[in-house]
Amino acid sequence: MKISISSLLLMGLSATTVYSQKIPLLPGSYSAYLQLNETTQLPVHLTVEKKQKRTLLVVNNAEERIELTNGIKKGDTIVLPFPSFDSELRFITHKKKEIRGFWFNYNKGVNYKIPFFANFNPKARKKEAPGGNLSGKWETHFSPETNDEESALGIISQDHNHLTGTFRTETGDYRFLEGFIEGSKFYLSAFDGSHAFLLNGSLKDQQHVQGYFYSGKHYSTDFVANYNPDFELRDPDSITVLKKENTPFSFNLKTVNGGDYSFPNAETRGKVVIIQIMGTWCPNCMDETNYYKELYEKYHSKGLEIISIGYETADTFEDQAKKILTLKERKNLDFTFLVGGKASKGIASEQFKMLNEVISFPTSIYIGRDGEVKRIHTGFNGPGTGEVYIEYVQKTNALIESLLGY
Repeated sequence: MKISISSLLLMGLSATTVYSQKIPLLPGSYSAYLQLNETTQLPVHLTVEKKQKRTLLVVNNAEERIELTNGIKKGDTIVLPFPSFDSELRFITHKKKEIRGFWFNYNKGVNYKIPFFANFNPKARKKEAPGGNLSGKWETHFSPETNDEESALGIISQDHNHLTGTFRTETGDYRFLEGFIEGSKFYLSAFDGSHAFLLNGSLKDQQHVQGYFYSGKHYSTDFVANYNPDFELRDPDSITVLKKENTPFSFNLKTVNGGDYSFPNAETRGKVVIIQIMGTWCPNCMDETNYYKELYEKYHSKGLEIISIGYETADTFEDQAKKILTLKERKNLDFTFLVGGKASKGIASEQFKMLNEVISFPTSIYIGRDGEVKRIHTGFNGPGTGEVYIEYVQKTNALIESLLGY
C-alpha cells in the first residue's frame, strides 16, 4: 500500500469520534521524521507505548517526554493533539508499522503543515564511530556576518555517538536537543509541538563547527561555533530596564472577558507581584509558566500575585482571549490573565513605555510590596539548560521569599 503526499492532503480537518484507546500501531521504537523540504529531514525520536488499554505516541527530546493521546478519528485518519500547544499530528497507519501524515501548527496559520513519516524500527542501526567530541561550551553565531546575527551559548554532552544539550540565547533556549554524531557529521533536533528545530553540522576540528539551522519549513540559516569554555551571555536581569530609576510601573489592558484592568490596583497593593509578558505559542513561556504555577501555589497565601499578559498569533481579541483561556484551563492556573494583543515585541514595548524595550517573550517584572520594580528578567532558560535552570529557580525563590519578608 503506497500512500502519496497528494492523498494525505485530502485528509479532512473535522473529526468527531474520540479515539484514545487502540491506535493500530505496534509498540516499540520508530524511525520518524518531518520532511522540511525536498532534501532535509528532521529526525523525531518517537516510540509507541501501551498503557493499560490506551496506545500512546511519545515524542522524546532527551529528558523531555511528550505523550500524545486522547485523539479523534474520522475514517482512516487519526488526529492526536499536542498537550501544550495549538498543533496536532494528523495521519493514517498501514500494517500497524507505518505512519503517513502531517504535523499541523495552527499558531502559524491553518495551512501550516509539514509531512510526517514513521516506520517501526525496533533495532537501532549500527553507527560509524564519532570523529571527535562535542562535549562542552560552544560560542555560537547564527547568520554570521549579517545584520541578523544572533549569538548563543551551546552546551552539549556526548556519550559515544549520542548527543544531548541546548543552545542558550538572550531570549531563551533551544529546548531539549538530542541527536547523534558519526564521523565528523552530527545533528541535534527537538520537536515539541510548537517548534521543530534541526541543527545539521560538521566538526571541522576539535575547536570549530560549521552547520545549518532549520526552524520548521519557514526559516533556515547557517551557523558557526567555536569551543569556548569561558563564553557567557549577558546577564538576563540587565537587558530590559526602566528608562528612569524608580519609575512607577503601571498599565491598562483588557481581561480575557473583555473588562478593563488597571495596574496598580487595590487587590495588588501591598503584595509582591510578578508581571509576565508571554505568549501561549512560546515554549520558553510555557516552561516559565510551569515554574510560576509552582511559585503561586507555594507563595500566594503569603502575598504573591502573578499577572500573565498574553500576546497571541490570532488576529482578533476574541481568538486571542480564547487561546489564553485554553492555557489557563489546560494547566489549571489561578493567575490573573490579561490580553496584550498580537504577538509583537513592538506592541509590548509600546504598552510598557517605562521600559527601554521588550526584546523577548517571555519578559518578567518583579515588583515589591512597596510597589517598586525590583527585577526585570529577559527570556527564560528552562529545564533543558540543566544547571542554569536550577540556579535560576534557586535565585528566584530566594528573591520572592526576601520580598515577602521571610
